Amino acid sequence: MNGTSDSGSDQQRNLRCREAALEMGAEQFRQAGHLLVDQIGDFLQTLQTAPSPSESGQPSRPVHPAESVAEVKAALGSAALPQQGMAAAALLDETAHLLFDHSLFNGHPGFMAYVTSSAAPIGALGDLLASSINANVGAWALSPMATEIEKQTVDWIRQAIDCDESYGGLLVSGGTMANFVGFLAARKAQTDWDIRSQGLGKSGQSLRLYASRETHTWLQKAADLFGLGTDAIVWIDTDDQQKIDSHDLQGKIAADREAGLQPFLVIASAGTVSTGAIDPLEAIAEICRAQDLWFHVDGAYGAFAAMLPEASSDLRALSSADSIALDPHKWLYTPLEAGCVLVKDPKHLVDAFSFHPDYYLFDQDDQQENSEDQPINFYEYGLQNSRGFRALKVWLAWRQAGREGYIGMIRDDIALAQVLAKKVTQQEELQLCTQSLSITTFVYVPRQIPPALSEIEGREYLNDLNRELLEQVQATGQVYLSNAMIDGQFVLRACIVNFRTTLSEVEKLLQVVVDLGRALEKA
Repeated sequence: MNGTSDSGSDQQRNLRCREAALEMGAEQFRQAGHLLVDQIGDFLQTLQTAPSPSESGQPSRPVHPAESVAEVKAALGSAALPQQGMAAAALLDETAHLLFDHSLFNGHPGFMAYVTSSAAPIGALGDLLASSINANVGAWALSPMATEIEKQTVDWIRQAIDCDESYGGLLVSGGTMANFVGFLAARKAQTDWDIRSQGLGKSGQSLRLYASRETHTWLQKAADLFGLGTDAIVWIDTDDQQKIDSHDLQGKIAADREAGLQPFLVIASAGTVSTGAIDPLEAIAEICRAQDLWFHVDGAYGAFAAMLPEASSDLRALSSADSIALDPHKWLYTPLEAGCVLVKDPKHLVDAFSFHPDYYLFDQDDQQENSEDQPINFYEYGLQNSRGFRALKVWLAWRQAGREGYIGMIRDDIALAQVLAKKVTQQEELQLCTQSLSITTFVYVPRQIPPALSEIEGREYLNDLNRELLEQVQATGQVYLSNAMIDGQFVLRACIVNFRTTLSEVEKLLQVVVDLGRALEKA
């Protein structure tokens, strides 16, 4: 009996003074954190070029180490699940070196491949602060200041692209999720039955949505996952600039109505993923208004370019959309993950997503007399209930750079892509394909193409040559490109959303492509 009593007393003492394996004292945290911040600072310096045009210098680190899967696996090791822990400082040091030595760096000035930007360092610090608070930004009561910061951040995004005050929304993980939210809001708003309780049913089989094949593949995922099926997508023809043909759109909507189908959604792009094309948003908005259809714009890449005073009228027509997807982790240079969706009437988000279970008492907060002081519960606005504090890194970057700072960085990215396009036209072996926003596409064309090839064989010869060329360019570690397919042609694609990229990297890119192309030509 005494042994049992002693054991119980020991347990109670232990529970009063817990020693949790994951806890870190203030001084231990400071020491580990200071060491890590120093390492990150040194790492960021290796991505930077010479500080002034008069100095010749390049980043001391390649874009990536060009390792095989086996080499990366070997560096990590195949250890089993740890049974015992290790000191935090040593663990962070080891992990930092694993990541510094075995990663592809989209913050490197030579990275011009995908629409993933160089990340603002203040965003990394913001993520540290947000993680330390660990706010659950699903309900105001759980995260009062974090919720208000997200609400303000969403409104700053609205102001940046000049949408009126009615628009509201929330931050999500990225462009796909932002587009999903707009898609689901449209599905609920455009159906005349209780789709949330009854599902799609037979009526849902007649729903149709319209987009061009230049639309990002989020669309096929949405149609599949949300019950319509990919056959519900009506593909609209594009013109020679990869933009939606509005006449074809009108004709296909009319034909579907004649066939007894139910059009409900038109999707346009403000900056397509392949070439940066901007669909004729003004004309599409007019069609949607006339046809009473939901107009959604996928502006994940290009929407923030609407901030520029010189932005095209179509880009400025974002404010005609019922919903807009944007990605701060693209052209606001915030660290992954950070997407945003704006909806002209946020009530549609509540209609599409809100449920009120008994164990959620957050609605008691909604009793303020002044409507402006009503708390917002973001779990009612989207797919997530528990939500991280994504907004802080976006909010901090807005405050550090300001609107004018962002205009300058975006304008520079576009100018560099335009310079690249001009230099491509001046190079004998390069052929310009497209240039829009900060994306330039081109192909390497050898001075001598085998004369016996037919037109189709010649196209395949160039496609194969440029595929191999792209692999070799990427393997150099100096610059990193991607590709696009334009009317069956494999093209090299440079996308500049990188505040570290300079004219030096653009010139190096051209030299690397030409040198490697000539070597392949001789092989």
